[in-house]
Amino acid sequence: MNSREFVQLFNENPIFQELEQEISAGKSRFGVQNCIGSAKSLLFAHLQKHTERSVLVVCNNQEDAEYVYADLQLFTDHNYVFLWKDSFRRNFDMGVPESTKIQSKASVLDALSDLDQAKIVVSYPEALLEKIITQDTFQKTKLTFKIGEEVDLDFLIEVLNEYTFYREDFVYEPGQFSIRGGIIDLFSYASELPFRLELDGRTIESIREFDPISQLSTKKLVRATVVPNVQESMKDEGHTDIFNYLGKKPVVCTYDLPYVLAKMEKGWEKAMEKATSEHSPKQLYFDVEEIANQLHKKPVIEFSSQTFFRPSVKLQFNQVPQPPVNKNFNLLIDTLKSLDQKKYTTLVFSESAKQIERLESIFDDLQAGYTIQPVYKSLSEGFIDHDLKIAAYTEHQIFNRFYLAKSGSKKSTSGQISLKELQDLNPGDFVVHIDHGVGQFKGLQRIEMAGKLQDAVRIEYKNGDLLYVNIGSLYKISKYKGKDGTDPKINKLGSDAWSNLKRKTKAQVKDIAKDLIALYAKRKAEKGFQFSPDTYLQTELEASFLYEDTPDQAKATEEFKVDMESENPMDRLICGDVGFGKTEIAIRAAFKAVTDSKQVAVLVPTTILAQQHFHTFRDRLRDFPCTVDYVNRFKTAKQQADTLKRLESGKLDILIGTHKLLSKKTKFHDLGLLIIDEEQKFGVSAKERLKEFRANVDTLTLTATPIPRTLHFSLMGARDLSIMMTPPPNRRPVQTEVQVWNNDIIQEAIGAEIARGGQAFVIHNRVKDIQEVAHRVRDLVPGARVAVGHGQMKGDDLEQVMVQFIEGEFDVLIATTIIESGLDIPNANTIIINNAHMFGLSDLHQMRGRVGRSNIKAYCYLLAPPMYTLPEDGRRRLQAIEEYSDLGSGFNVAMRDMDIRGAGNLLGAEQSGFISEIGFHMYHKILDEAMQELRDGEFGDLLDNENNTHSTKKLSVEATVEPDFEARIPETYISNVAERLNMYSALSAINEEETLESFTLELVDRFGDMPKALRNLVWSIKLKIAAQNLYAEKVKTRGKEVLLYFHNELGEEFYQAPTFGTIMNSVNQEPEHFSFKQGKNHLILTVKGNNDFRSALERIKALDSSKAFIPTK
Repeated sequence: MNSREFVQLFNENPIFQELEQEISAGKSRFGVQNCIGSAKSLLFAHLQKHTERSVLVVCNNQEDAEYVYADLQLFTDHNYVFLWKDSFRRNFDMGVPESTKIQSKASVLDALSDLDQAKIVVSYPEALLEKIITQDTFQKTKLTFKIGEEVDLDFLIEVLNEYTFYREDFVYEPGQFSIRGGIIDLFSYASELPFRLELDGRTIESIREFDPISQLSTKKLVRATVVPNVQESMKDEGHTDIFNYLGKKPVVCTYDLPYVLAKMEKGWEKAMEKATSEHSPKQLYFDVEEIANQLHKKPVIEFSSQTFFRPSVKLQFNQVPQPPVNKNFNLLIDTLKSLDQKKYTTLVFSESAKQIERLESIFDDLQAGYTIQPVYKSLSEGFIDHDLKIAAYTEHQIFNRFYLAKSGSKKSTSGQISLKELQDLNPGDFVVHIDHGVGQFKGLQRIEMAGKLQDAVRIEYKNGDLLYVNIGSLYKISKYKGKDGTDPKINKLGSDAWSNLKRKTKAQVKDIAKDLIALYAKRKAEKGFQFSPDTYLQTELEASFLYEDTPDQAKATEEFKVDMESENPMDRLICGDVGFGKTEIAIRAAFKAVTDSKQVAVLVPTTILAQQHFHTFRDRLRDFPCTVDYVNRFKTAKQQADTLKRLESGKLDILIGTHKLLSKKTKFHDLGLLIIDEEQKFGVSAKERLKEFRANVDTLTLTATPIPRTLHFSLMGARDLSIMMTPPPNRRPVQTEVQVWNNDIIQEAIGAEIARGGQAFVIHNRVKDIQEVAHRVRDLVPGARVAVGHGQMKGDDLEQVMVQFIEGEFDVLIATTIIESGLDIPNANTIIINNAHMFGLSDLHQMRGRVGRSNIKAYCYLLAPPMYTLPEDGRRRLQAIEEYSDLGSGFNVAMRDMDIRGAGNLLGAEQSGFISEIGFHMYHKILDEAMQELRDGEFGDLLDNENNTHSTKKLSVEATVEPDFEARIPETYISNVAERLNMYSALSAINEEETLESFTLELVDRFGDMPKALRNLVWSIKLKIAAQNLYAEKVKTRGKEVLLYFHNELGEEFYQAPTFGTIMNSVNQEPEHFSFKQGKNHLILTVKGNNDFRSALERIKALDSSKAFIPTK
């Protein structure tokens, strides 16, 4: 059944029809009882369609409104359903408007003012109180552009300035515009994407929508409308309320009107408290009386038992909520069968086909003999209607999972932009040149080469030596990524230090890699226990996971099962960012071992983690036949002895503990799986003991330090890795705000968290005045139980504090950086970070990852001095972290220092030292070479290397071009230096003609037609690609001749390759076009007698016989 058929089942509902008739007859006060869950949204959709009046749905809060909005989009034509939001980041705080919300409001008003039909608007108290721009003013302020119309640029700029639009180099958020030659980019407040006008003279030639991140066009438009910031325009031009946009006599449906009005009253008071000369509530909000007066004039349907108006018509549905299942699937099957016998239509709603499959397989295993009737859409809340005999079940309620309404909310793009800027090369940044080492980038410079102007990158080395790098060799430079905040040592030009360092690093990397590979080989030869395939209990455990599996989680689950079911012992490493669901994978693996009557040991580095994992495992496996316990030093000797006795007799399935687990006293009855968390934190002796364990027990290792994908590939075949890169989909984003320290915020944040039964972290990174901060918090929040933890306390005291905090004995923990990186306290959902500007990006991200781990909304406050006093990079960091509130952005945010830590952990700590000396890119290059050499050498047979499909050893050459014509990107074409450099880098990295073609199209799309110098640059890159395919390492142009340089060290692989044969034939048969000459280090092939570039290029391409022999790029 689809959603439309589902809606039709309710059209005949007598109560729906009665309500519809009474409204048409002019009645205006209704009380409706027992209308449950998503059934209310069915009623709203019915009223809009059949009374032909607009419907305003007033929910109690924004979250409920999002659920109703999501349901309505399912039940009716989504073009007529709107979610009306408030404008501010925090309720009634007029100082911080949120651009994505204002954008959403502008687009709703735009749609409402164009629609004549009845519509449904869903809203909540904060949004209803806000004043909005009148319809006439709104229509007047719109700007419309059509293809073929003329545009007066000066007039347009004047109008945009008046509408408070800002001119930028590139457009990435609403309210910005940019002009580059004949291209105008504009981001209207009412559209999801910005658009680009291309002018021919003054006439609009084309209009295209484009993506603000890539800046590339996504689709063509015939016309485009620009709407200014409705919030700003309203202040000058007069205001109205949302009712005026809803046509004649809209019907108002309220979930709990007395509550809504009380909430508005409170909000109004809060706004009055926060009033300043700049932000007056009277300008922005109606008072509650005005809203109540509006409601008096409209038909109102109330769903609460206590009503605000006296209802003249009372209606009662015969509905009940979806009964809870609590993992008792036999009960669920019995309920469904009894509904079936009573001739009910029973449907199960779920967006995820996979969850329906899971449910079906549980039913099959329990031999239910019942067929599920699925609807592949999500409902927010299930219900059973006894009059119509319809039962609508939702899968997320069956499995007790968190449901996130897809409210179509727009992602902010400015966070991504500021990150992109952090990656950009700016003068003063450190760079690594493959041949010369670390220097400082000093910008782009135009220099004269062979009488023609070319751009070159200027790098300064020790003692002020300068190196100019030709634009064609940009691939040899990479931005230095070392440890955050430390400057690298700058190398001296012309010394051996750099090449020695590269050589030393390579030798070390090779040794480490050899050990890894030898260990791997040994394990592949061992025999272990072969686990049996999944049982229904396993399926049920996986289905009851609170969240939806991410693709990576599903893959990792698949992978460890294949490992466990094979006869070799498993040794898999699972890496993923904080909160990406590694523990869930461990629990699934542990449970799989337990269902085969094997015991599991979970080894963790600290007492605190043991405690925490015990809670997680116990809660997750509570409803399953499985016993979990832990040993740590806070247990008495008697308790520990008792636990170990149960372990030895086989009564205990899963034991969690620190390295005590490895002692000789710990005797397992039948150990089948060892799970190690954060292995890099264990000492040498523990690791030796682990090796003995590992030889024939299946092992799963977890690490929170992400290992970059790129590293993963180079280590393929030395370790079984599962990498978790995707964040969980229905986690709530952590609401992040940058603030100046102020007592009200601290009081409000901590007070609100404690009031809802939660706990809070306060991070203060200086031990000397941490007690003072604790005093301030105690004064501000008198009832709070506050604990202090920092690295200078005795280990035992610190652990004691942490354990008490986990057990909920304290409300607030004030700590230096979070003491334990793996610490996960689901009940702590507010974190306040003092002096946030002092932390690196990844630290901020890791700390924020501590909260928002459950399905409760979490808050993160970054306290810093006022933004304008901060240095540029500190400001960017805070903006990036504030904008990127979703989980998983961590991978973007923290990529930089994570790269380094990842490599260090995988390959031993001393490696991070090398990385900070030579930079991550260079290290990575060396690692790749070392692995390739091992593959080609002693480990060739062991490492199944997918690249080795060709028997011929591969040559790989990167060529540079030295043109004698002007080949560059003129400043008049791209004026922004960082962007020009990005384009140069991208061009320099291109090694295939197809890629070059599509790149030139992108350039034309963004910046307009290419000038001659740039077209020349593209030709020079085509020459480079053709030369590279022939293994030439340099191309020079001299008038109509092109010279290709082949290095003398190319060796027999080159001379025996078919390509060289083709070149020799051409030299012999066409001496007028080709000739060879031996230089000092190179064999030089001259291609002559060319009319132009094109004919030279064709001749060079004709020499390429690589169709039979493909070089690596």
